[in-house]
Amino acid sequence: MTTEADNGGGAPSPGLRERKKAQRYQAISEAAIALFLDKGYDKVSVAEVAAAAEISKPTLFRYFASKEDLVLHRFADHEEEAARVVADRPAKRPALDALQRHFLDGLERHDPVTGLNDAPGVLSYLRLLYGTPALVARLYAYQDRTESALAEALLTAHGGHPLEARLAAGQIVAVRRILAEENMRRIRAGESAAEVWPDAVTSANRAFAQLRSGLARYA
Repeated sequence: MTTEADNGGGAPSPGLRERKKAQRYQAISEAAIALFLDKGYDKVSVAEVAAAAEISKPTLFRYFASKEDLVLHRFADHEEEAARVVADRPAKRPALDALQRHFLDGLERHDPVTGLNDAPGVLSYLRLLYGTPALVARLYAYQDRTESALAEALLTAHGGHPLEARLAAGQIVAVRRILAEENMRRIRAGESAAEVWPDAVTSANRAFAQLRSGLARYA
């Protein structure tokens, strides 16, 4: 790890500054989520979050533009994830193949984004997210940005008309969302992630096969 001493004791290196900034984002978000889970989202003010994170309210808003963003920060790294999968895949690998493998790998890791995670903290977070109308509304905006980024990546990778790429991206994002929702539904009903996993894999493979039959350009 690079330290301030590594560059003569001056300002932190750009890499270290970015890591510290990411750690601050994470710390503020986790402090906020803990309060929201304890008291309820609508009963906690931004000022209370700032106090819990030991920063001022103006400083908090330099990191997070809105109260909703404090919760959805956990999704921030995933917003352009599908686009990165397409952009970073081996040149001859079809986009759908890469996206399918990425989703299956997520199921294997029990990535919360796939809905296949029964950790109590994750389940509490999801109840907070989907039980708060303001957060659900902001989540739709996140999905819209995910579609836009994926459409651009598909267009760059495979060509075609921009509308075709956007339609394809919308279908792909919808399939991933529906698969995750089904996994979450079963876990909320009492099944464990381990019990759901075999069916989750089968469903993912079936869903991507259905996509592949309708999105030949990207397959």
